[in-house]
Amino acid sequence: MENNHCGEDNFENSGFNYTLSIIRGKYKIVILYWLNENQPSMRFNELKRSIKGISFKTLSNTLKEMEKDKLIFRKEYPQIPPKVEYGLLERGKSLVPILDMLCQWGNKHKEDKLA
Repeated sequence: MENNHCGEDNFENSGFNYTLSIIRGKYKIVILYWLNENQPSMRFNELKRSIKGISFKTLSNTLKEMEKDKLIFRKEYPQIPPKVEYGLLERGKSLVPILDMLCQWGNKHKEDKLA
Protein backbone atom coordinates (compact mmCIF):
# COMPACT_ATOMS: atom_id res chain seq x y z
CA MET A 1 0.00 0.00 0.00
CA GLU A 2 1.39 3.37 -0.97
CA ASN A 3 1.75 5.62 2.05
CA ASN A 4 0.69 9.03 0.78
CA HIS A 5 -1.17 10.45 3.74
CA CYS A 6 -0.13 8.85 7.00
CA GLY A 7 3.28 10.41 7.24
CA GLU A 8 4.53 8.00 9.90
CA ASP A 9 6.63 4.87 9.54
CA ASN A 10 5.40 3.70 12.93
CA PHE A 11 1.85 2.34 12.56
CA GLU A 12 0.92 3.10 16.17
CA ASN A 13 1.63 6.81 15.60
CA SER A 14 -0.01 7.01 12.19
CA GLY A 15 -3.11 8.95 11.26
CA PHE A 16 -4.51 5.70 9.88
CA ASN A 17 -4.28 4.02 13.29
CA TYR A 18 -5.81 7.07 14.98
CA THR A 19 -8.75 7.03 12.56
CA LEU A 20 -9.28 3.32 13.21
CA SER A 21 -9.25 3.94 16.96
CA ILE A 22 -12.08 6.48 16.55
CA ILE A 23 -14.32 4.33 14.32
CA ARG A 24 -13.33 0.90 15.65
CA GLY A 25 -16.20 -1.21 16.86
CA LYS A 26 -19.05 -3.19 15.44
CA TYR A 27 -21.56 -0.34 15.26
CA LYS A 28 -19.79 3.03 15.07
CA ILE A 29 -19.72 3.24 11.28
CA VAL A 30 -23.35 2.09 11.16
CA ILE A 31 -24.35 4.79 13.66
CA LEU A 32 -22.50 7.40 11.60
CA TYR A 33 -24.36 6.17 8.53
CA TRP A 34 -27.81 6.43 10.13
CA LEU A 35 -27.13 9.82 11.71
CA ASN A 36 -25.93 11.15 8.36
CA GLU A 37 -28.98 9.76 6.54
CA ASN A 38 -31.37 11.26 9.11
CA GLN A 39 -29.90 14.71 9.70
CA PRO A 40 -30.23 16.82 11.69
CA SER A 41 -30.85 14.25 14.44
CA MET A 42 -32.36 10.94 15.52
CA ARG A 43 -33.86 9.78 18.75
CA PHE A 44 -32.34 6.86 20.65
CA ASN A 45 -35.18 4.45 19.84
CA GLU A 46 -35.08 5.40 16.15
CA LEU A 47 -31.41 4.45 16.10
CA LYS A 48 -32.11 1.21 17.96
CA ARG A 49 -34.83 0.24 15.45
CA SER A 50 -32.56 1.10 12.52
CA ILE A 51 -29.63 -1.00 13.75
CA LYS A 52 -30.76 -4.61 13.73
CA GLY A 53 -29.51 -6.71 16.63
CA ILE A 54 -27.94 -3.97 18.75
CA SER A 55 -28.75 -4.11 22.45
CA PHE A 56 -29.83 -1.11 24.51
CA LYS A 57 -26.61 -1.26 26.53
CA THR A 58 -24.33 -1.56 23.49
CA LEU A 59 -26.03 1.35 21.73
CA SER A 60 -25.88 3.47 24.86
CA ASN A 61 -22.18 2.73 25.46
CA THR A 62 -21.25 3.27 21.81
CA LEU A 63 -23.07 6.61 21.69
CA LYS A 64 -21.24 7.70 24.86
CA GLU A 65 -17.88 6.81 23.28
CA MET A 66 -18.75 8.68 20.10
CA GLU A 67 -19.87 11.71 22.10
CA LYS A 68 -16.60 11.62 24.06
CA ASP A 69 -14.69 11.49 20.75
CA LYS A 70 -16.67 14.55 19.59
CA LEU A 71 -18.22 12.77 16.60
CA ILE A 72 -21.81 13.23 17.74
CA PHE A 73 -23.87 15.46 19.98
CA ARG A 74 -26.50 14.45 22.51
CA LYS A 75 -29.39 16.81 23.15
CA GLU A 76 -31.65 16.11 26.09
CA TYR A 77 -35.03 17.81 26.37
CA PRO A 78 -36.43 18.53 29.87
CA GLN A 79 -39.74 16.73 29.51
CA ILE A 80 -41.59 13.63 30.61
CA PRO A 81 -41.17 11.12 29.08
CA PRO A 82 -37.52 11.97 28.46
CA LYS A 83 -36.55 12.90 24.92
CA VAL A 84 -32.95 12.60 23.74
CA GLU A 85 -31.68 13.22 20.22
CA TYR A 86 -28.32 12.46 18.63
CA GLY A 87 -26.71 14.03 15.58
CA LEU A 88 -23.39 14.52 13.85
CA LEU A 89 -20.94 17.19 14.90
CA GLU A 90 -18.60 18.69 12.29
CA ARG A 91 -15.92 16.18 13.25
CA GLY A 92 -18.38 13.33 12.61
CA LYS A 93 -19.57 14.91 9.36
CA SER A 94 -15.96 15.01 8.18
CA LEU A 95 -16.05 11.17 8.12
CA VAL A 96 -18.99 11.10 5.66
CA PRO A 97 -16.76 11.22 2.54
CA ILE A 98 -14.96 8.14 3.86
CA LEU A 99 -18.31 6.39 4.33
CA ASP A 100 -19.26 7.39 0.78
CA MET A 101 -16.03 5.87 -0.56
CA LEU A 102 -16.72 2.64 1.34
CA CYS A 103 -20.19 2.57 -0.21
CA GLN A 104 -18.79 3.16 -3.71
CA TRP A 105 -16.21 0.42 -3.24
CA GLY A 106 -18.89 -1.98 -2.01
CA ASN A 107 -21.22 -1.20 -4.91
CA LYS A 108 -18.37 -1.79 -7.35
CA HIS A 109 -17.19 -5.07 -5.81
CA LYS A 110 -20.23 -6.70 -4.18
CA GLU A 111 -20.82 -8.91 -7.21
CA ASP A 112 -17.19 -10.07 -7.41
CA LYS A 113 -16.73 -13.80 -7.12
CA LEU A 114 -14.06 -14.93 -4.68
CA ALA A 115 -11.76 -17.57 -6.14
